[in-house]
Amino acid sequence: MADPMGKVHMTRRGYENLQAELKRLKSQDRPKIVDEIRVARAHGDISENAEYHAAKERQAQVEARIRFVEDRLARAEIVDTSSLPVDRVRFGLTVVLENLDSGEEVTYTLTGEEEADVANGLLTVTSPIGRALIGKAVDDEVQIRVPSGTRQFEVREIRRME
Repeated sequence: MADPMGKVHMTRRGYENLQAELKRLKSQDRPKIVDEIRVARAHGDISENAEYHAAKERQAQVEARIRFVEDRLARAEIVDTSSLPVDRVRFGLTVVLENLDSGEEVTYTLTGEEEADVANGLLTVTSPIGRALIGKAVDDEVQIRVPSGTRQFEVREIRRME
């Protein structure tokens, strides 16, 4: 849900997580790397100093991440999920699915790209599963292509994020 130069849709929790990450990057990671560079420089010739070059690379990665997070926060559009109707699967809502083959239930919350964490059930709405679920209602069946083939699911419940 991020267009190249426009708004980046995210939940309040996702926005707050990015703010916390930015604070950590600036107040902890950046000063730590500056100190590592200072210590590595004290070892002498930097042209052949592996510690120095590794610290400079980490510094470049941290600075790039800071710029990325700052950009996302500047373009963030927070979607208020507290007032969303729960009649259909939408951005920011949680959906409980039943695998019609196995009877197993899975729960996903549809989020923005910056918030996705599949291991914790947070899927981006632009993922294949997210796209297949958008607009579905309770008792709707949905076919979702996964790496191991196509699976049939039924929407069992739609609720607000916890």
